[in-house]
Amino acid sequence: MTGTARPTVRGVLAALALTAAATLAAASPGAAAARPQTGAPQTGAPHGASPVPLRVATYNIHAGAGEDGVLDLDRTARAIGALHADVIGLQEVDVRWGERSAYTDEARELARRLRMRVFFAPIYDLPADPGHTARRRFGVAVLSRLPLVSAENHDITRLSTQTPDPVPEPAPGFAEVAVRVRGVLVHVYTTHLDYRADPSVRRAQVDDTLAVLAADAGPKVLVGDFNAEPGAPELARLWGPLADAAPQGGKTYPAGAPDRRIDAVAVSPEVAVAGVREAVTTASDHRPVVADLLVRRPRP
Repeated sequence: MTGTARPTVRGVLAALALTAAATLAAASPGAAAARPQTGAPQTGAPHGASPVPLRVATYNIHAGAGEDGVLDLDRTARAIGALHADVIGLQEVDVRWGERSAYTDEARELARRLRMRVFFAPIYDLPADPGHTARRRFGVAVLSRLPLVSAENHDITRLSTQTPDPVPEPAPGFAEVAVRVRGVLVHVYTTHLDYRADPSVRRAQVDDTLAVLAADAGPKVLVGDFNAEPGAPELARLWGPLADAAPQGGKTYPAGAPDRRIDAVAVSPEVAVAGVREAVTTASDHRPVVADLLVRRPRP
């Protein structure tokens, strides 16, 4: 939700990040079994036999600080682990960013604690602070129990908080990974849209998002912190190419007593929704959202 960090750096760092991800602890090659929620909505039921289960989640981790403002990455890891998700999109992830997160590589540390693969997509990539050698990076990340077939950090329109008098311009931080779920290739995207009251940048980000998704075929899942409720006018163009996985879903922000739903999961027509829930935790200032999905197998 907060405007903590937004980028000016351009370019795709996917190859470097994916190489780093390969060094992390390996996870089970198969998807964890989906656990549909009782009375959950069913959206876009897949055609054909044997759809494959996939559990996804989205979580703005607030740079590892809880709603109490205390940095506790172990607490963050426990909250993520309790979701039992196959693929998790994270927002507000610090990588050697600064004192607020003890200059920790949060993406790598969470992956190590959870024994998951990771892809980090920086929004910012800035020079090291005095007395430090590692570059300061901030962005989104994807944790996965499934092998990553590919990963890319896409540019979308952003309005930097790190330069004086910024103007909207393309900048990185829109993560895409492809995973293979029991033989089915699924594209999962993780986003963090602009937080400002003016919706114009979010509207441009939606257009950019749809252009990225249109380049990929097959099942797609978009997760993230949209910084607007799904019914907001600037998000309207998403709904058609994608469906809101939980149109009657619970509120997600602020975590202790949420009054708005700004964290969401969206799916393409090849994906059905078996259940969605918001986890009650104050390990961040947002609540995570976890969705059990059924992915249609392609016709032979």
